[in-house]
Amino acid sequence: MMPTLDFGVDTRVSVAVVSPQDTAAVAQIEAFVARRSDTTPFHRPAWVDAVARGAGQQSAYIVARGPDGAIRGFLPLNIIHSPLFGRALVSSGFAVDGGIVADEPATARLIAEAAVALAARHSCPTVELRGGAAPGPKWTVRSGAYLNFARPLEQDAEAQLLSIPKKHRAEVRKGLTNGFGIEIGTGDRLRDIHYALYRRSVHNLGTPVFPRALFEEVLDAFGDQANILLVKDGDTPLSAVISLYHRGACMPYWHGADLNARKARSNEVLYFNLMLHAMERGCDIFDFGRSKVGTGPALWKKTWGFEADPLDYFVHAAAGHEARDVNPLSPQYRRKVELWKRLPAPIADRIGPWIARGLG
Repeated sequence: MMPTLDFGVDTRVSVAVVSPQDTAAVAQIEAFVARRSDTTPFHRPAWVDAVARGAGQQSAYIVARGPDGAIRGFLPLNIIHSPLFGRALVSSGFAVDGGIVADEPATARLIAEAAVALAARHSCPTVELRGGAAPGPKWTVRSGAYLNFARPLEQDAEAQLLSIPKKHRAEVRKGLTNGFGIEIGTGDRLRDIHYALYRRSVHNLGTPVFPRALFEEVLDAFGDQANILLVKDGDTPLSAVISLYHRGACMPYWHGADLNARKARSNEVLYFNLMLHAMERGCDIFDFGRSKVGTGPALWKKTWGFEADPLDYFVHAAAGHEARDVNPLSPQYRRKVELWKRLPAPIADRIGPWIARGLG
């Protein structure tokens, strides 16, 4: 169990590392995240601890409190270890966001200093903050690699359909005429189907598949704030996605599809029906999530009428070390991606989760 450690006090806030076993503090953090508009699902302790359990890693929280004991800032962290990719302190693990949340820039800098100190204690040469408040001048800003796509939902199904640009709207209409079935839930059967589709999709992209336990833990931790939507042709699964719900936003996150999905336009059916489901839940934002600049997924999201919002990530490397790089588009990984695509599926399925658990 990680003890609570003081890193320093100024006239306004004190900063400490909090263990995930401190259930009272974790409940306070969940309430803090729930009431702030600048948070994401990946700030939630539910996410951070699910990642730790599902990927065999560790979690910790840095919390800034005012003199009255109220939380003034927060950083969720996963301590990621990999024999292939090294060690890193990541906010948040397996997420596209999760950086520092703070009332003031000075508080954000104190939290960032605490993160560097915590990384040193855990022999992590790299600290990665995915979004959030700027941590200070000693950090490298990585811009231009990722884009996020989010926009308000419309008031009804017809308006939502008409909000899609004409060319792609025609594709959605063609998909809807196929009469595919829709299922929504979190039961074991849907989990089995989703993971099978996801596993094949990821292998085709040339990257190791995440451990199934990661999906199981997230779904269990989020309860009714996560679900699976499946599109099927009769009894044949075509497309499925795990979505997260946070502060009125629906975020489709882990997607999988059959090889026939593109031809059948089942992905169009999937996301349009997810938009309608999000409306029914009372959501007002559809967050299509992150994509890498210049990739097919980024271009595809634009065809839905979503504008790209560049993301800033922050990285700190210890003296004498280079920051780790796990971007599959990096030149050093492109050849590995092509080799991975050619691996037989049974081999990729067996060793992929062991590799992917250290990507974080």
